[in-house]
Amino acid sequence: MSEDTIKGNWKQLKGSVQQKWGDLTDDNLDQIEGSRKKLVGKVQEMYGKTQDEAEKEVSEWEKSNAA
Repeated sequence: MSEDTIKGNWKQLKGSVQQKWGDLTDDNLDQIEGSRKKLVGKVQEMYGKTQDEAEKEVSEWEKSNAA
């Protein structure tokens, strides 16, 4: 899933993001604004993950949400 796809479908994808990472608030999701980089950073911050771990989780999430 490309950055453009995430940004373009962000409103629809927010629910999926919250299912995967339930600690992310609506405010967090508004700040992320569909940016993959911001999503990785927020997952890293909220869950105490390394950047590699957060990248891997986001990549897995992207694969599971690819249409």
